[in-house]
Formats: sequence, C-alpha cells, structure tokens
Amino acid sequence: MMHHRLIPTCYHRSLGPHNPVLNVRSGDTVSTTIVDAAGADQTGETVTPRGNPQTGPIHVAEAEPGDTLMVTLDRIRPNRSKGWARSVVAPNVVDPTYVGQLPEAPLAEWTIDEQQGTATLTSPPNQLGKLTIPLEPMLGCFGVAPFRQQAISTATSGEHGGNMDYRGFVAGTTVYFPVFEPGGLFFLGDGHAAQGDGEIAGTGIEISMDVTVTLTVQKGKTIGWPRGENSDFIFTVGNARPLDQCLQHATTEMLRWLQLDYGLDAISANLLLSQCVRYDLGNMFDPAYTMVCKVPRKYLPNRNISPTT
Repeated sequence: MMHHRLIPTCYHRSLGPHNPVLNVRSGDTVSTTIVDAAGADQTGETVTPRGNPQTGPIHVAEAEPGDTLMVTLDRIRPNRSKGWARSVVAPNVVDPTYVGQLPEAPLAEWTIDEQQGTATLTSPPNQLGKLTIPLEPMLGCFGVAPFRQQAISTATSGEHGGNMDYRGFVAGTTVYFPVFEPGGLFFLGDGHAAQGDGEIAGTGIEISMDVTVTLTVQKGKTIGWPRGENSDFIFTVGNARPLDQCLQHATTEMLRWLQLDYGLDAISANLLLSQCVRYDLGNMFDPAYTMVCKVPRKYLPNRNISPTT
C-alpha cells in the first residue's frame, strides 16, 4: 500500500471520463488539497472558475464497471482561516408567498479557529453578534465518473455521487460508490467547515481543505447507489428530484443491503426499517435533492461480506 501526495494543477466542474491526474492501486492512500466552491485555494487566491471545482480524477487500477469503490475519509481539515457562506435561505425552502419577504444580504464571512475547533460569524452586521459554532469539516461534492461516459455537472448528483451536501461525510466515515468506468475515476471537492442540514442557503461555510482518503476496490461487488457507514450507523444515499424519489432510492438500496450483506430475509429487513430507520436530509438546493436512509448498527446482525473484500 502506498501513500501518494497529489498537488492539483487543474480542476473539473463535472464528474466524468476526464483524463486521470493520478494512478493508484487498491488500498492506496492519497493526500491532496481541494479549493472552495468559488475556486479559491488555501491562500484565498482564485485559481479556477467557480462551481464546486473538483480535484481529480484519481484512477484506481483494479476498479472495473460492476465493482464498488470504497472511500475511507481519513482526514478533512480546513487549510485557511476564512470561510464564506450565503446569508439568506433559498426560495425553494419557504412558502411561495414568503419569497418576497426574504432579505437582500451580502455573503457572510466566518473566521475559522482550528485550535479551538470553532467557526465564528464576523459579517454582515446582525442581531446574533459573533455567533460561534463547532467546526464540522465535510465534503459537499465527491464521487466517481457516471455511467454511459456522461460528464455530469458538479451542481447536481446521481448514482455516482456528486453534489450531495450531506453533513455526515466527515472524517472517520467510509463511503461506497458504484464503479461505472475503468479505474472508477474518483473526484473530490466542495469543502465545508460546517453546514446545516439541507444546505438550505445553497452553501455551507465554504473553504479550501487538506484531505486524505484511502481508496479500496471491492471486486465483483455491485451496488446501485452510494452507501456509507460510521461507528453508529450504516446509511444509503438517494439523489433525485422530487424529494420522495430520492427517499425511494435510498430506502430501496438499504433494503437490498440488509438482505444481501446482512442475511436478512425480506420480511425481517422490512420490519427493521419500519421501526428503526432514521432519515437525514442532504442537499435541498440544487437540481437533485439528497436523502440519506440510516440504520443504527446496534440492531444489525453480523455482516456476511467483509467491507474490504
């Protein structure tokens, strides 16, 4: 297993069959940097056009269509002291009759204190003062090249991942993507120092990051939608619009996972979900919404298939 250092020299605003910038093998670890959603790097300099620019793609030698790429989020850390965010919620998350009452407002500026683990609101002037919240660094947009050689905008999401803006994509989480292209072609970007559920203003606290991931191929393991797990839950991710459709994708993928990997029969899987499921809201701003279907680990039988096969 090797540990690679990737210094980006180009970025992409779509996930697709672009030429790889790094070739690795299954089990290798990659440390790299990502710019913020507006294309600014760790110095604050704009180095690429805005629109969730992605670092990558990274080609994993053993990955073939029909396999699964396991992405371990080892480290996600802001690499500058200033982040920014929109300061008003999006029109699509309020009643249509209320849209006209939404204020005009400048971008908000947040100061990041890594030592204290906090983000503090410093502008614009407001009645909250210098609101301080915990840092929860996450990836807003990441995934693999989509099926049928498509190049899909980083504004949206699908089976391949993309702009899911789920606040559970933090260090210590493992994420699984279906492989559609040889090598998988893994992309990552859109770092948030923190974010509320749904990304309802259209941003988190946007910032550049230092990121380390480990990429492992699960040969012959086919999944339909992104999956993930942490110390407390397993989860599946549906990306679509309307909201009920992404919930359907996530729930169906979870039922399949429980039966194929955990050995539950259909009635047992349905009984478990009916009372123990938890749902988290991912992106509610962009063309495809994101819904996350979670099951607490404490209710699960032993898994039949090792996550590293």
